[in-house]
Amino acid sequence: MQDRIFFATCFGFIFGVLLRSLVSLNLYTSIFIGVLATALFLIFTLTSKQKWGVIFAVFLLSFSLGVLRFHVADTDAPEVFEFKIEAVASFVGVIVDEPDNRENNQKLTVEVKEDNAKTKVLITTNFGENFRYGDEISFSGKIKKPENFITDQGKNFDYINFLRKDGIFYLMNYGNIEIISRGHGNFLKSFLFSIKEKFLEKMNVAIPAPENLLMGGLILGEKASFSQELRQDFINTGTIHLVALSGYNITIVAEWFMKLFSFLPKNLGIVMGIFAILFFVLMTGGSSTAVRAGVMATLALIARATGRNYDVARALVVAGIIMILLNPFVLVYDVSFQLSFIATVAVIFLAPKFEKYFMWVTPKLGLRDIVSVTSAAYIFVLPFILYKMGNLSLVALPANILVLPLIPLTMLLGFITSFLGFIWYILAVPAGFVSYLILHYELGVIGFLADVPFSAFTIPNFPLWLTILIYVYFVYKLFGRNIKEFFKPKSTVPLQNSAQ
Repeated sequence: MQDRIFFATCFGFIFGVLLRSLVSLNLYTSIFIGVLATALFLIFTLTSKQKWGVIFAVFLLSFSLGVLRFHVADTDAPEVFEFKIEAVASFVGVIVDEPDNRENNQKLTVEVKEDNAKTKVLITTNFGENFRYGDEISFSGKIKKPENFITDQGKNFDYINFLRKDGIFYLMNYGNIEIISRGHGNFLKSFLFSIKEKFLEKMNVAIPAPENLLMGGLILGEKASFSQELRQDFINTGTIHLVALSGYNITIVAEWFMKLFSFLPKNLGIVMGIFAILFFVLMTGGSSTAVRAGVMATLALIARATGRNYDVARALVVAGIIMILLNPFVLVYDVSFQLSFIATVAVIFLAPKFEKYFMWVTPKLGLRDIVSVTSAAYIFVLPFILYKMGNLSLVALPANILVLPLIPLTMLLGFITSFLGFIWYILAVPAGFVSYLILHYELGVIGFLADVPFSAFTIPNFPLWLTILIYVYFVYKLFGRNIKEFFKPKSTVPLQNSAQ
């Protein structure tokens, strides 16, 4: 009964947020559903022995809370700024995130306050000025609202809600910007961003381009400076996840750390893996994306290290609920959150089932584990990628199998190179040279496979109904026995995950 109440509460909240994300429901609808659910709960609790009625009432009540949570977060842009759309205006604000350096420009997220109202503006500007997190700036130019657009793959990208999930309602392109003063940001974030900047600086001195771009992407998720051609090569080979902050990517690194400290007691090895994840998150500057990926990776690590899949599954659901509670927009509009969650489910539940098909792969250096995890994660996220992005790579599995086993070593060498660079540049040269050789191989594999004829296809209209149908099948194959136990009347047998 407790399990049923738990999952009814969690999934009721999720479905409430999901529906409110897609359909406009007013506050009164949420209140009405909540009152109805409370009445049903009292009726079924006091006058009936039908436990499913109680579970349905709990689900409905949690559903109303999900609708309410999104309604509270779904605020409109302040009117004081709406009057300045498409007009040249001047503002004073603070840069509230690390500058996003792209190939040809940089983007600044600036929080502006005016007449007791505040909002965020995304400014695109040229290189030249050394903008930093926490800078107070004055800027002027034409302010406009973001618009959705069609991607190169023919998909409609919801740019409005993509920015809205971070509280950004307006854009300004190439306005006049002047730094007024520095040091207005959070002290801890400022310190982390400063360390990250120095870390990249020392690494870039010892490792030449474009290999240093790949290293920055591997260690810190820094892929913004990639050329369009290099970025497309990663997409065409299904290896773009290597330079993204995903729970899957961090899990691989953490597992490698566990293997490195396998001579220690098992629990201490898990602690070292979690420490690696924490260090990784801190080095990225503690961004919300990195924190979410770190939480997912920690849960996957504990599940794979202890075999307690069912207990960790509950923790995974709770972690997802907390993230959605903090920012309900991530459920529908944050692809990185969605991919991290789906890939983590694959790593925990599907990868153990895949391992039996790769007994022919040597277990040395964790190669068998990496191949099975890679295959499971790629197959599990593929329907979502096809629907959301329209990319189908026919060389993704060979590309990942040829590259992934070297990624943990590459990242370790990158850390060593940077740390030695803090001491003395000469000390960083040997580690930087070895890093360069491995990175050169990895880029070579990706470039070669990307140039293979028909290595990738674009499917612009992969249907939503087919995506849902595929995941219904996946869920049934992974959790079918659990679902049957869940709905079995008077069941006293505790649920055990079928992936164990």
